[in-house]
Amino acid sequence: MTENTETTNVIVIGGGYAGVMAANRMTQRDDVTVTLINPRPNFVARLRLHQRVAGTHDAVVNYEDILGKGIRLVVDTVAQINASERSVTLATGDSIGYDYLIYAVGSGSADPRVPGAAEFGYPIATLEEAQRLRPVLDAASASAAVTVVGAGPSGIETAAELAEQGRRVTLVCGGLLGPYLHPRGRRAVAKRLAKLGVTVLDGPDTKVTAVTRDAVRLGDGRELPSEITVWTVGFGVPDLAARSGLSTDALGRLLTDETLTSVDDERIVAAGDSAAPSDLPFRMSAYGAGCLGAHAADTVLNRIADKRPAPINLSFPAMCVGLGRGAGVFQLANKDDIAIRLYIGGRPGAKLKEVSCNFSVKHLAVEARKPGSHHWPKGDKRRQLLQAKRGAASATLNAEPAA
Repeated sequence: MTENTETTNVIVIGGGYAGVMAANRMTQRDDVTVTLINPRPNFVARLRLHQRVAGTHDAVVNYEDILGKGIRLVVDTVAQINASERSVTLATGDSIGYDYLIYAVGSGSADPRVPGAAEFGYPIATLEEAQRLRPVLDAASASAAVTVVGAGPSGIETAAELAEQGRRVTLVCGGLLGPYLHPRGRRAVAKRLAKLGVTVLDGPDTKVTAVTRDAVRLGDGRELPSEITVWTVGFGVPDLAARSGLSTDALGRLLTDETLTSVDDERIVAAGDSAAPSDLPFRMSAYGAGCLGAHAADTVLNRIADKRPAPINLSFPAMCVGLGRGAGVFQLANKDDIAIRLYIGGRPGAKLKEVSCNFSVKHLAVEARKPGSHHWPKGDKRRQLLQAKRGAASATLNAEPAA
């Protein structure tokens, strides 16, 4: 094999957990130039956006602290991917060419379909959304009724953070409190929320059917006074891939094979929340984004070296839920990402949550200094899921047509 003496240009779209990890890992080769394109000049620690809302953390990190030397940072938005030309068009009108592109645009708030939610609700999935909500809370009285809609990690953490500051908070679950959690972990969360004074409304009749300027209406007909409604239901992804003519799943994530390579173009590799390998995307998380970002870089590095890229192998051993500054739940799980009975709660749980948040950024800084050093736990459940999916598809194709 002849040694590659030409420079390979790699563009990474998105400067979140996946994009920064991928960009840093690409610097293992001296003959690769890396350009990171991101709409903001600073890294957003999304795990802390609920703290930005509460004023206990700014949720922002300087790229100089986590981005590898030599990586070019372009503060702009990609308007179009031109796969046939191997270039991207920026919102400013400029065009940048690439040899390989890593698609790591991340996720944000989904468009709410509930009447009034978009007009009167406050999502917090992005820095700008959290910044918009903060002054609204500051201007409201301490006794103002605050309703948090959605009982996933974001909803639980936001409700706890605000209640710990003395806010009058109602958490509307729309179903189960903390659906991912084991029942034992869920009880610990409920107990802590009750101690903080949070009113938790759960069950099938608590789905929000409408949001007004000063109230929230539930499926069972109840109407809750709500001066501030925080909306944490669902996540969506940017439509850049679809607008660029690339294949996506129903949510808009880029469809890839198991090496994270686009099913349309082997020069495009996806990572993080915006990737859908084999149309079986991983659970959205900062942890998963970092691991997928590293694997996406490995796929590109293997292609540059004329080596066969490996399929992704990733397990999710735990999930952390912060419950204010004084408590948390560190929920352990099987390798197949199913919560088990074991969890660590209380103050130790809060410390583990803080360690997790810190390490999600520290891993990026370490990879910047020592590219190729990031490792993650592996699992074998995905192979079983793929086999089941292929079996179901085969059964559908071979089924006799209806009479």
